[in-house]
Amino acid sequence: MDLRLPGLRGRVRRPRRWFASAASVVVLAGAGTWTAVADDDAPPVRSTDRVMDMGDGVRIDTSYFTSGPSGRRPAVLLGHGFGGSKDDVRQQAEDLARDGYAVLTWSARGFGKSTGKIGLNDPKGEVADVSKLLDWLAKQPQVELDKTGDPRVGMAGGSYGGAIALLAAGHDDRVDAIAPAITYWNLADALFPNGVFKKLWAGIFVNSGGGCDKFETQICEMYDRVAESGIPDAEARTMLEERSPSAVGDRIDVPTLLVQGQSDSLFPLGQADQAAKAIRANGAPVDVDWIAGGHDGGDTETGRIQARLQSWFDRYLKDDKSADTGPAFRVTRTGGVDSTDGQATLRGASADSYPGLESGRKSVSLTGGEQSFANPAGANPPAVSALPGLGGSGGLAQLSSLGVGVSLDFPGQFARFESAPVRDDLRITGSPTATVHVKSTSEDAVLFAKVYDVGPGGTQQVLPSQLVTPLRVEGAKAGKDVTITLPAIDHDLDSGHRLRLVLSSTDLGYASPVAPATYTVSLKGDLSVPTAPGVSTAAAPLPSWVWWLPLTGALIALALLLTARRRTATPAPDPELAEVPLQITDLSKRYAGSEDRYAVRDLSFRVEKGQVLGLLGPNGAGKTTTLRMLMGLIKPDAGEIRVFGHAIRPGAPVLSRVGAFVEGAGFLPHLSGRENLELYWQATGRPPEDSHLDEALEIAGLGDALARAVRTYSQGMRQRLAIAQAMLGLPDLLILDEPTNGLDPPQIREMREVMIRYAAAGRTVIVSSHLLAEVEQTCTHLVVMDRGRLVQAGPVAEIIGSGDTLLVGTPTAVEEPVVDKIAALPGVASAVRTDDGLLVRLDTDGSATRLVAELVRLEVPVQSVGPHRRLEDAFLTLIGGSA
Repeated sequence: MDLRLPGLRGRVRRPRRWFASAASVVVLAGAGTWTAVADDDAPPVRSTDRVMDMGDGVRIDTSYFTSGPSGRRPAVLLGHGFGGSKDDVRQQAEDLARDGYAVLTWSARGFGKSTGKIGLNDPKGEVADVSKLLDWLAKQPQVELDKTGDPRVGMAGGSYGGAIALLAAGHDDRVDAIAPAITYWNLADALFPNGVFKKLWAGIFVNSGGGCDKFETQICEMYDRVAESGIPDAEARTMLEERSPSAVGDRIDVPTLLVQGQSDSLFPLGQADQAAKAIRANGAPVDVDWIAGGHDGGDTETGRIQARLQSWFDRYLKDDKSADTGPAFRVTRTGGVDSTDGQATLRGASADSYPGLESGRKSVSLTGGEQSFANPAGANPPAVSALPGLGGSGGLAQLSSLGVGVSLDFPGQFARFESAPVRDDLRITGSPTATVHVKSTSEDAVLFAKVYDVGPGGTQQVLPSQLVTPLRVEGAKAGKDVTITLPAIDHDLDSGHRLRLVLSSTDLGYASPVAPATYTVSLKGDLSVPTAPGVSTAAAPLPSWVWWLPLTGALIALALLLTARRRTATPAPDPELAEVPLQITDLSKRYAGSEDRYAVRDLSFRVEKGQVLGLLGPNGAGKTTTLRMLMGLIKPDAGEIRVFGHAIRPGAPVLSRVGAFVEGAGFLPHLSGRENLELYWQATGRPPEDSHLDEALEIAGLGDALARAVRTYSQGMRQRLAIAQAMLGLPDLLILDEPTNGLDPPQIREMREVMIRYAAAGRTVIVSSHLLAEVEQTCTHLVVMDRGRLVQAGPVAEIIGSGDTLLVGTPTAVEEPVVDKIAALPGVASAVRTDDGLLVRLDTDGSATRLVAELVRLEVPVQSVGPHRRLEDAFLTLIGGSA
């Protein structure tokens, strides 16, 4: 998972820390190679790559960019995002170089081609590296100096790169201006908010760094400890705080442009708020910009932010007093959907001063008496708010601003308190607060607080920006009053809508207590919401449809004509194949971006009713790609797939006759097996009588277990339940991908019987599996693939016992050069070593007698010769022969 700022990849990136150590000599590994990069008529950019020795055995990969005439100019250091490298910010570096800056980019420790361990911006690691990069910049003839050894320099970066800009400004007083984006002020607060472990984001964070072993040892040990216990300890918090900008907040006194994302459950708006207050208290100018996107997706407004960043540096590095750096505070607001392109319409609101998160407070009365709810055993099922890393370019948070709700709370696991409908539109800008009394049957309670926008009628609720506040309430067994500061948002509550405060016992993104408990909550006051009255929204521009509606109408008409023509070109059903479950003809699929590399190439085979077909091949053979094309998930580049005579296209009606099971099917653990299947079928929108639920269950053979909660199921029972789900509606063609994974031998035998029973009714099963012994016992026919091509297809018996493959027994292992000589003999198609000797496949001109004579000539000690009967042997021979 890439934690780099969406849309700013190649633009503003995440920074790493600097250490204010004594200046040291930077040893260059190689003189670097200069190149010129040009964009049409833009001035060329000169660049050089260097590897710099940091003096502690770590080597940092850097790139240096300049453009235009000789002479000194300010410098900019660009940091990259977590999981990225200097290459991610190359385009922004070139743009800044053309704008008159000397730009240095680098891959932080543990990323790209740089060596060392990831230290999460350790003052003695990443921060010290930046100070040494500043030493190097001070020696470059193109860089303007404030004094000897002190370059005029700014820093920018997104997320990890933004933190290093803040840290560098606190550790090294040579930094003159910074522009960090969507980053953290206190990493402990970000990952352990109010004492609760943000487990999903923390896991993604470690994974995107390349795994725990890529980090410094103490960080890896800290993560393992907290991830296992689910509770952040004091030592973990101290470690993260020491590596956070907040640790040097009283020393950051340079002009700072803070860009923070509203669509961000990793580093929410409160992180920028803390930074703004601290830096402004040091007397430095600070502007704050809340963009529409963030780590959860959405529009990151790349062009606007890039222009503002360059103006910021023009003002504070070039001393250009005419540079317009924008308002002290700006927030992007979503104002509906543009009728011409379906995109969210963004409008800016601004103020002459940053209002913070608490200005213009207004009380909103809530109703609801004392309520009790459960923290379920294992904290399952968890409520859902944000979905880290799954926001995409549209962003779930941005969807919430358009009235689309994607959150989920489970009955019996939350309390709710609701306001009356508001009489006038209410704009909430900042952090709402509420005070509640909490009591628990356990010593501590963990709650997740959120405020919903509830539409008329009370059913449609939307969670603004998909944000939730976790809090750990210690000493809750005796009862305790708690004031909750809810996430900072910018949200417009329409007249007639209500506010709903929900306190849940679980959340998907966080670690909750696994022991069951009962929480009791009651209100201790009204909900207080900030309104930021000094922030005014810019006037809406004239709708674009006023100008473009006539043209749009013409384009739509043309598109309808073109699509109508395409629909007529859709292949008609082939009546001769109406009873054939599957026929694949000359199927090909290239790898993305390649003209001559194929995942599947010229594949053809046919499957008949009643067959259990095994799809075999080594990793990379093209099996998964073939199945995805078969299910209409991806489009082939050439060839055709027909199911019961109908050509497969995405959403083709004939796909309703196809059932599929992909390894790892998920179920709601607190529901029974039957309830899970009924819920799944309801989601298809098809009539209940078409599900054939009882028949599917009889084939799966789950018996009385159907009435039990799925959390009590063994792995084998879960697998059979997943098979039953795939069989709902009794599809004529059933596709199973690794259905026996994780099962013990008795469970594998049961799964084998399920597949055989299903096909016995005249239906067809296609199974992809690596368990060759099971395939041999289950399947009637085989298709063997290698490197995207068909190697052999036919009945299992023919492939195993066709007689063209011989097992040659030898007392000792045959040397590889001798095996190669045997494979080159006339009449031999392939030869492969086994534990017992050799597997030799003969071609049409080969014979056993001739083979034995040749083996004697080659001085191979032959003990026995006979036909082999195992699928494993046949498979190895076939794959070896296709190499």
